Amino acid sequence: MPENQSVQAKRERSRSTWFGLALLLVLSPLLFPLIAVVAVAWIAGAVALHLLTLLLWLPVGRRVLFVYSNSPVWKTHIETEILPRLPSTAAVLNWSERSHWSSWSLPVLLFRFYGGYRQYNPLAIVVRPWRGPKLFRFWRAFRDVKHGKDGSLRSVEAALFRELSAS
Repeated sequence: MPENQSVQAKRERSRSTWFGLALLLVLSPLLFPLIAVVAVAWIAGAVALHLLTLLLWLPVGRRVLFVYSNSPVWKTHIETEILPRLPSTAAVLNWSERSHWSSWSLPVLLFRFYGGYRQYNPLAIVVRPWRGPKLFRFWRAFRDVKHGKDGSLRSVEAALFRELSAS
């Protein structure tokens, strides 16, 4: 009896797989234009955000956004070792105070567009005039520090300050 149930389960999985493929084939004429529209909108948004950043930030010498939170894992280190070394024009957002952020401010828009949904805090975004922004994600490095390994933190910090001193 168990063999018969196994065969029946395989047939049902096979039917559902074929049904899914058939449905995808039928809907693909609708999906491809939708995907194309979403891709074009995303690219247009990225270009507009980059141009807005260049127009508003570069004339005043601002090219860095740093986002962090009040986590006991990194707050002290960031406030004593990283923030003082950033240019005085750097924009700084504290994730723990996000309820006070203005939704339409340029730093918030940059963070929401480029930060993503994983390892977005702490994060440094360096705006580069002729290329897209460069992101420095610190979350994994601080996780390693928590386990007694500070090499990756030193590496990310060095890369950030190298990028800042390059221009």
